[in-house]
Amino acid sequence: MLAKNSRVLLTAATLALAAIVALLVGPSPDRTPGRAAVLEAPAGHRAPTGGGTAVPPTPGQSGQPGNGGRPGEDSGLPGATTPGTLPPVVDHGPRTGGKVALTFDADMTDTMRRQLRGPRPPSYANLAIVELLERERVPATFFLTGKWVEEYPELTRRLAENPRFELANHTYGHAAFTPRCYHLTPLPRREMTRDVARTFEVIGRYGGRQTRYFRFPGLCHDRAALTELAPLGLTVVDGDVVSGDPFATAWQPIVRAVLSQVRPGSVIILHVTEANAAMTDEALPHILAGLAERGLAPAPLSEVLAR
Repeated sequence: MLAKNSRVLLTAATLALAAIVALLVGPSPDRTPGRAAVLEAPAGHRAPTGGGTAVPPTPGQSGQPGNGGRPGEDSGLPGATTPGTLPPVVDHGPRTGGKVALTFDADMTDTMRRQLRGPRPPSYANLAIVELLERERVPATFFLTGKWVEEYPELTRRLAENPRFELANHTYGHAAFTPRCYHLTPLPRREMTRDVARTFEVIGRYGGRQTRYFRFPGLCHDRAALTELAPLGLTVVDGDVVSGDPFATAWQPIVRAVLSQVRPGSVIILHVTEANAAMTDEALPHILAGLAERGLAPAPLSEVLAR
């Protein structure tokens, strides 16, 4: 391009020589300080489970669209961490007080999408759950896949408009981030960063209480996956109460699983995908009653994880 844009041969040669020198002495795009920090991070990347997140989140962000894959501009959102550092992984908040987080995963794979185009399409949006939460004014955090948002834009808008609901990231198409994660299709490592950044972009268009929280499908992750997400400045949220609601055939085991594990600061994992978690809406009223009996109250995830 320098030769094309130059009318004087000597000037072109000088500029070309300068460019070569700059390439030789300048930093490589793959060896930025942030990337080096990721590769040199200590192996013990998991945040202390008794103390919430490594970086205190900021609760109560609402009303403005997020910036998706631009972590520098989302630094004030709950769960935001320093881009280029290994993301903290948290299971729960402090074990004090009486707050717990109800979190609902909204899965959507390509197989599920094809089923929606079939002759008898199922529903992967459990409106009964949303209506109960709205009616009882219960705070909750929804971990959304990008493809679920694209299939249910009106419901996503409804979630975003509720000031008691937070929106978080559950990947774009619910692929696995490790070689073996249940029956999920593995996502190539080179695609991981873009997959999660794309999902932040999709969710961010809806505004509401945006976050920089992220949950891996199946809770499957390793150091390689965490390294790929380091540029995005996020916090990985697993959870300490696994409800077992996917494919459950009765609501009672879900309730027992939650109430037998829950403690102050717990992060409860549920699903809002009706067709493959059909009993969750029936279990939810009993879960809420059991939490109240134990002196525990649902709160947004950002409040539960805050110190």
